[in-house]
Amino acid sequence: MPTASTSLPADIPTFALYGEPTRGANAEGVHVELIETRSRQHDWHIDTHIHAGLFQVLFLLAGQVRANIDGELWECEGPVALTIHPSLPHGFDFSREAQGYVLTIDQKLLFDESDLFSTLFVQPLAVDLGSAPDMRARIEALLQNLVLESSWPRHGHALMLDWLARSVLLMLVRVQAESRIVDSSGRGDFELFSRFRVEVERRYKEQWQVGQYARVLRISPTRLNRLCLKLAGKSAFNIAQERLMLEACRKLTYVPAGVASIAYELGFQDPAYFSRLFKKLMGVSPKEFRLQSQA
Repeated sequence: MPTASTSLPADIPTFALYGEPTRGANAEGVHVELIETRSRQHDWHIDTHIHAGLFQVLFLLAGQVRANIDGELWECEGPVALTIHPSLPHGFDFSREAQGYVLTIDQKLLFDESDLFSTLFVQPLAVDLGSAPDMRARIEALLQNLVLESSWPRHGHALMLDWLARSVLLMLVRVQAESRIVDSSGRGDFELFSRFRVEVERRYKEQWQVGQYARVLRISPTRLNRLCLKLAGKSAFNIAQERLMLEACRKLTYVPAGVASIAYELGFQDPAYFSRLFKKLMGVSPKEFRLQSQA
């Protein structure tokens, strides 16, 4: 969990992999490397950046990391997995004894997936791998196989990378699901919160109210809000609004459509209201955001 807030640089560079401005025409959809492979070259410091269209999971198996994720400081000790959405600025300061892997996956491989992996990336997570040593061992074995497959391509190479990467994410989903916090009713708070985020991922374009989400989860709106405040520090309404704005930012950055068209696609009946809400929440108008993202 984040321990403090910090400032982000005014101009955040966008990379494919860190230090590489573009991806080659034949770039694979899955990339894996040891933490030290890139970090050692930069004295264990990875400056704040964004990966366009790439999901990333940092598997820190030993050592420490200070991660700046979207302006929040995370201080973590291995074994832990940090999940990062393509839109989130992030940077790392590793201890010199840090060991582990960085798994990078093209969004095209996950966008067509079911909701299974959505809970990993709706917001950044620090998933404790120490609480599940058996699953940690299986994840590490899969990552080792990914490194081996990447270094020695053979028949069915791309498909094998895809399968192994999805297997790693599935194991991480299991760890996340089993690290639930049990409340007095016997139901898992973490499980409920994960289900809420899945529903947000399904319904945010319909702009559901908190009461609608609560009905699907069969809990009261009050309990849903308390749950979100407890585990995320935000109300259920704010979490849904942030997901909507995240999609708006993606479309303004990557989709060459007019602001009004994007507003309608996101469920707004009035593009002017969309622009006012966007400016209220993001600090700039949609047009200004688009210009900044393309600068």
